[in-house]
Amino acid sequence: MPGSPDEHAAAPFAERHAVLIVGGGAAGITVAAELRRHRPGLSVAIVEPSDTHSYQAGWTLVGGGVFTLKQTQRPEQSLIPSGVTWIRQAAASFQPEENAVTLGDGRRIGYQMLVVCPGLQLDWDRVEGLPETLGRNGVCSNYSASSVEYTWHCINTFRGGSALFTQPPMPIKCAGAPQKIMYLAADRLRQRGLLANSGIAFCLAGDTLFSVPFFVPPLQRTVDQYGIGVHYRHELKAVDGPARTALFTARGPDGEAKEVALPFDMIHVTPPQSPPGFVRRSPLAAATGWVDVDPSTLRHTKFSNVFSLGDACSAPNAKTAAAVRLQAPVVTHNLLAALDSQPLPASYDGYGSCPLTVALGKTVLAEFAYGGKVTPTFPLDPRVPRRSAWLLKTKFLPFLYWNIMLKGSEFDIRHRERQFA
Repeated sequence: MPGSPDEHAAAPFAERHAVLIVGGGAAGITVAAELRRHRPGLSVAIVEPSDTHSYQAGWTLVGGGVFTLKQTQRPEQSLIPSGVTWIRQAAASFQPEENAVTLGDGRRIGYQMLVVCPGLQLDWDRVEGLPETLGRNGVCSNYSASSVEYTWHCINTFRGGSALFTQPPMPIKCAGAPQKIMYLAADRLRQRGLLANSGIAFCLAGDTLFSVPFFVPPLQRTVDQYGIGVHYRHELKAVDGPARTALFTARGPDGEAKEVALPFDMIHVTPPQSPPGFVRRSPLAAATGWVDVDPSTLRHTKFSNVFSLGDACSAPNAKTAAAVRLQAPVVTHNLLAALDSQPLPASYDGYGSCPLTVALGKTVLAEFAYGGKVTPTFPLDPRVPRRSAWLLKTKFLPFLYWNIMLKGSEFDIRHRERQFA
């Protein structure tokens, strides 16, 4: 069948591996480490062009003045598992019928099993004027290493006026991030006595604060406490940095659209996001452009020797590092079973986690699975902002990421569905 592990391509390969992983971010490194831990002699290679690996879950805290950018970054070389080949190139296209991936330099790499996890694409240029003004004129974003420190500069030097925070249409990575930085900024202003002189507005393309209704009430209370104005169905279309004006397409309940211009003294922009072009154009893509996988096994729906996880896959879970942490063992165990022509033993329930920093020192720990099921790890009401969840976010989770997850450990405190009054 197409894509079976023992099928060989007609054209020669520059090199060939038992497992080829496209993407050396959280998903790629974790899967590679787990594969080598379970099967030390397995030939594994990672295709990744970047020299720097970033803990992107920490960038909200960089923008909020809690972390430095340096704390969230390490050399990619230091994280490549022992015995894994690092191919320092970008992937350009997939030929799954030939068990091949073509790189940006034209080389073709062959594989028995393929793991696709290149992340997603940040579409800065879909907002007119944004690339030209990002990082100056009060225009910042936590979604880029080059601009995240400027977010803290904007917040730290803000002396009152209009502060806008935007959220584009879903899906995006870490769907809570656009409002997390807004709450940290509001709390900073409150501490400096500037909140009353500031007009903070959250302009989001959707019509709800959070996709899991269970967590909306605590977020609504947070919005109300800070006096934040929420503008639903407002999609950012253009930014004029020198004029300090943002242009939105606003849609009414009936779908009627109009243009709305809002002035700002600072604006935090979350860019539109989409599947990487080389994924969207490939035979691996679903109609949505994401890698088409079974949401439980994370195996491709057509090619039996292809798996995908992380931001690039079509599974309808939150695109977070917490999701990757539980997807990686599923892909690892199922891939090894497929390699041995055995039934797939593992399944993914859609778990994701979003630590919503509603203030400095307080976090709502949202954990959920497919269908909006509330699946907390601990038997505490997760709607309550807690200091313990803040410490988890700022202390334990970075340690877990660098020292446990990326090392291939499958350590987990089991989450489960719970009911709360």
